[in-house]
Amino acid sequence: MSQPFDFEKALKDLQSGKDLVGKDGVLMPLMKQLTEAMMTAEVEHHTENSDEPN
Repeated sequence: MSQPFDFEKALKDLQSGKDLVGKDGVLMPLMKQLTEAMMTAEVEHHTENSDEPN
């Protein structure tokens, strides 16, 4: 899993003029962290609740 989102760094990046969104945007690490957490939860839910073998 990725590093926790650094709000202080994000604030400094915004103040220095870095874009909020986009490939290298300030929010990209947060979006990546949230996406990874959702995917992990989905896989865990699927494997815990699957009664039928694959």
